[in-house]
Amino acid sequence: MRCGRQPPAFSSVRSAFRYEGAVKKAIVAFKYNRQPALADPLADAMASALPRPDMESPLLCAVPLHPERQRERGYNQAALLAQGLGRSWNVAVANGEALSRVRATPQQVELDYAARQLNVKGAFAAQASLVANRDIVLVDDVCTTGATLDACAKALLAQGARSVSAVTLARASGNARQGAV
Repeated sequence: MRCGRQPPAFSSVRSAFRYEGAVKKAIVAFKYNRQPALADPLADAMASALPRPDMESPLLCAVPLHPERQRERGYNQAALLAQGLGRSWNVAVANGEALSRVRATPQQVELDYAARQLNVKGAFAAQASLVANRDIVLVDDVCTTGATLDACAKALLAQGARSVSAVTLARASGNARQGAV
């Protein structure tokens, strides 16, 4: 397993569902067909399927989009999921300045693991004043290889985050609800 040879910077990732069937259709509609109204039902489904983070005061932090991509899409789907999870779990949600995408990257849909890692290397920056000494839970819609989550975790840890774990709505490969990538 790749994680044993090259452990990610995050401690674990838990996914509510497999990226297939109705879940995949809902995510595609939410992400690419301008249907932000799906955020609350999808976040509610995540909150029901996944346990609340077992930390004293976790901070949910959405995987950011580059500002240009967010303008094109009209919203950040991960941020909407994080807001919904925060309400359901009664957990604080970081503002958009805690973690930012500082470099535009091509979409990763067609890239393999190594290409995905290179694509997102150095693409994220964290604000130390907002993440230092905090237990961060990254939130994203889909985990495929974990490369994006890994790059985000590295940026957060470099700015003093105590720990970084992740939750996603769906997992594109492997078994949903597995403890780590």
